[in-house]
Amino acid sequence: MPEAALEDLRARLANTRWPERETVSDWSQGTPLADLQALCAYWQDSYDWRRCEARLNALGQFKTEIDGLDIHFLHVRSPHPNAVPLVMTHGWPGSVIEFMGVIDELANPADGGLAFHVVAPSLPGFGFSGKPATTGWGVEKISRAWGELMARLGYTRWVAQGGDWGSAVTTAIAVQKVAGCAGIHLNMPIGRPLPDDLANPSPAELKALAALKHYQDWDAGYSTQQRTRPQTVGYGLVDSPAGLAGWIFEKMWAWTHHDGSPYDALSRDAILDNIMLYWLPATGASSARLYWESFGSFAPHEIELPVAVSAYPKEILPTPRKWAERNFRNLVHWGEMERGGHFAAWEQPEAFVRELRTAFALMI
Repeated sequence: MPEAALEDLRARLANTRWPERETVSDWSQGTPLADLQALCAYWQDSYDWRRCEARLNALGQFKTEIDGLDIHFLHVRSPHPNAVPLVMTHGWPGSVIEFMGVIDELANPADGGLAFHVVAPSLPGFGFSGKPATTGWGVEKISRAWGELMARLGYTRWVAQGGDWGSAVTTAIAVQKVAGCAGIHLNMPIGRPLPDDLANPSPAELKALAALKHYQDWDAGYSTQQRTRPQTVGYGLVDSPAGLAGWIFEKMWAWTHHDGSPYDALSRDAILDNIMLYWLPATGASSARLYWESFGSFAPHEIELPVAVSAYPKEILPTPRKWAERNFRNLVHWGEMERGGHFAAWEQPEAFVRELRTAFALMI
């Protein structure tokens, strides 16, 4: 990345025109002014993008053109001869940064256990992937593109993992039975209650219903904007680093498992590393368009392939096992996690790695 891009970022941060502070003493009106100003001050004066850039380069960054679009991906081959090829898909407002803390252990486990050849693509319109210039790049097309990517890398039998949009893409891989996929792991499965469930809900169902109501009442404004008018919100996200940070930082607070501060779950540098993958390639609008393309794809689907699930206690839309089992005809593993939120690999890397190794050992 040219130094001029970093100088421009620092200048924009220095010239931010801030609004007045919120009229409450919490996050209920959105990202608090003081918290965002502190994050942006660190971003301007102390944050080191070159550190993150070096880490990405060391892992191995690549691009390939699929259906006329450049797809960026990380690719780490395991030294272990029996390693399992694995494609991992991030979501919004995440990126491949979510997987930085798990790739090494997945590819080369310290205890010599199950290892993986790790492939982590950037979704179209996200990170350093190309930005679709026409409609049609929804999760179904993306899932087929991932199959093409794995085939090009020489992987004829592989497994897939995802949460958030990664869950939708990974589910679509299984629904479409993309050639080569032997099974999937989800950390945000989608299920829906039936009338009988609502008549006499279990504790797990009550939790899920309460979370769904909270999401609809207080947490879905971003998705409504992005699935209806992504271009409109995109102008501010692409032009203002403070605006972009405020938009994304709020989700680091709302969707992680923490004890009062998002920094309990994710470091300041990790949060900014992720935001940089939206700022530098200017993907505020293009990433939002995935909601316009595919928001309806977040729906239950019947799956015949082996499925494993890790259920984290602070997932934004938890699905009880009872709801999931209706659609996952071959549910081979269900892990109830003690801690963690929406960003499973990012927040709880060690537990996430254990879950994947346990789950995929049952599928290969």
